[in-house]
Amino acid sequence: MPCEAVLHNWHAMEFPAHLLPAVHAFARVAHYGSFTRAAAELGVSASALSQTLRGLEARLGVRLLNRTTRRVGLTEAGQRLLERVRPALGAIGEALEDLDAARGHPAGTLRINSSRVACGLLITPHLAEFQARYPGITLELVLDDGLSDLVAGGFDAGIRLGENLARDMVAVRISRNQRMVTAGSPAYFRRHGGPPPASPADLAGHDCIGTRFESRGTLYRWEYQRPDGQLLEVDVPHRLVTNDFALMVQAGLDGLGLIHVLEDPILAHLANGALVPVLQDWTATFPGFYLYYPHRAHMALKLRVFIDFLRARLPDAGMPPPGPGEL
Repeated sequence: MPCEAVLHNWHAMEFPAHLLPAVHAFARVAHYGSFTRAAAELGVSASALSQTLRGLEARLGVRLLNRTTRRVGLTEAGQRLLERVRPALGAIGEALEDLDAARGHPAGTLRINSSRVACGLLITPHLAEFQARYPGITLELVLDDGLSDLVAGGFDAGIRLGENLARDMVAVRISRNQRMVTAGSPAYFRRHGGPPPASPADLAGHDCIGTRFESRGTLYRWEYQRPDGQLLEVDVPHRLVTNDFALMVQAGLDGLGLIHVLEDPILAHLANGALVPVLQDWTATFPGFYLYYPHRAHMALKLRVFIDFLRARLPDAGMPPPGPGEL
C-alpha cells in the first residue's frame, strides 16, 4: 500500500493511540540508524525493539525500514512517514515538558550540538552548577566541529561562531568577540633560531601546525587583518595537521611549530609565557559564539533556562576581547 494511502487511512480513522510507543520507537531507530543504540536509549533489548517495528509495519501494511547486517535505513515510505510524525512527536514531548514548566520545574532531555572549543570554553566550567540547579534536565552534549543539521540530528540547539551559523536559525550571542592569535613556545623559537615573523609573509619560513575542516575536508588558511582593516588569508607550510584543538595546542606547547587559534582558550598559556604571541599587529577579530536553534512558535522551558543560565555567566558577551598586554 502506498505511504500516502497509509497516512490517509490513519488520519481518516480515530487515532490508534496504542501505536504511539511503536511510532516513537520507529523515530528513534531512524534517528540512530541502529536498533542497538535506539534500544539502549529506550531501555529495551534490540530483539524486542525489532519485533515492535515489525509489528508496526504489519499494522500499517508497508515496510518502513531496510535492514542489513551492518546498518538500518529508511525506505521511501519510512522517510515520508518520519517527516510527518516527527513534528507531532516533538509537540507531544514539549506538551509533557510544559506540565513541569507550569510548576516551575524545567525537565526533559536537552540535546546541544557544540564545537569542542565552544563547549570547553563556555559550557564545561559551568556544567556542575547547571546540573545542580536544574536536576530535571538531562543535558546531552554532542561535540562536533563540523556543521551538523540540527533538525535532522534531533538537536534542540547548537553553538558555533557567528560566522558559521546555519541559515534560517534564531541566534543568541553567548560570548564576546573572538580573536585569532599566532603563537609558539619559547622552545620553538630557540630551535628555529631565526627572528619571529614580522608579517604573515614570513610564515613561509616557519614550521606551522595546521587545521583541516571536518565538514569541508580543506585546510584552514590562516586569517589576518591588515593595518588598513582588510582581511587576509594565508596558506602556510605544515609539518603537522590535525582536526583536534587540544592536540594542536599541545603540539604548540611542545615546540613543534606555530599555532593559529582562538585566543580565549589559550589565555592562561599566553599569560604564563608557555606560548609567545607573534604578529599581534595583524590580529583578526570575529563575531563570538552564538547559541542557535530552529525558529519555533514556542520555546521549550528547558532551552530557555539553558540560554538564560549561560548569558548570566557571560556578562561580557557584547565586549571586545582584551587588547595586547591585557591578559
